Amino acid sequence: MNIVVNEELKAYIDPLSADEHEALERSILAEGCRDALVLWGDLLVDGHNRYGICQKHGVPFETVQAKHFQSMDDVHLWMIDQHLGRRSVSDFQRGVLALRKREIVAARRAKAAQSAAPAAEAAPADDSAEQQALATREALARAARLSSTQVKQIETIQQKAAPEVVAAVKAGEISINAAAAVAQLPAEEQVAAAAAGKDELKQAAKRVRESKKKPREETAEGSAPAAETVDVAALQQRVETLEQENGMLRQQIKALQEMLQEKA
Repeated sequence: MNIVVNEELKAYIDPLSADEHEALERSILAEGCRDALVLWGDLLVDGHNRYGICQKHGVPFETVQAKHFQSMDDVHLWMIDQHLGRRSVSDFQRGVLALRKREIVAARRAKAAQSAAPAAEAAPADDSAEQQALATREALARAARLSSTQVKQIETIQQKAAPEVVAAVKAGEISINAAAAVAQLPAEEQVAAAAAGKDELKQAAKRVRESKKKPREETAEGSAPAAETVDVAALQQRVETLEQENGMLRQQIKALQEMLQEKA
């Protein structure tokens, strides 16, 4: 049997930790490979760790064909859904996967909107409902089993955090909350804090939170009425919503530009 391992696809989902891989290896050696590997033609889609262990020890395995895939986007979406449903996936990983899924679905809808009418009608009917289900941060949070605050923090980490800070939150050295706070610092300060270890990262996060708390405390000591505070909070929420909508529009514009370039 010819099985093709695509390294980019293999790395699409964060790898198992050393302990998790060792536990899987023990299980396969003791009980065999119980779950079939998922293939799309010759391409290995699911079961990279099991395949590697079976090859290493000569353990037999079974395969199953995923015949419903039409494109690599279909493969990616399927992989994301599989991992979103697994309890072993961390909160940060689930948030990253849900955001990745939103980008793929948004890009597909943007391309379909610019296609000829027959092609648009042939587009998967469930994409529209799926896109609507991921349109707001609250809906995205439900899909990832997180709070909307956590989703916003993960977006901040992805957009602003230095790779060293991202590695720390992936490793569980600091919380999502702390990593999002550290991500507000200049890149060189983030790298320095990460190099100093998790305790310094936590202290850096604490300093960022305290620096934001002081202006609020100073405002509270003034004579501003309570109604004004409520209006500010509502405005901040509106700004967040608009930023979310703008992000989706930018993704659609990018997809349209790529499509126009291909046609040119």
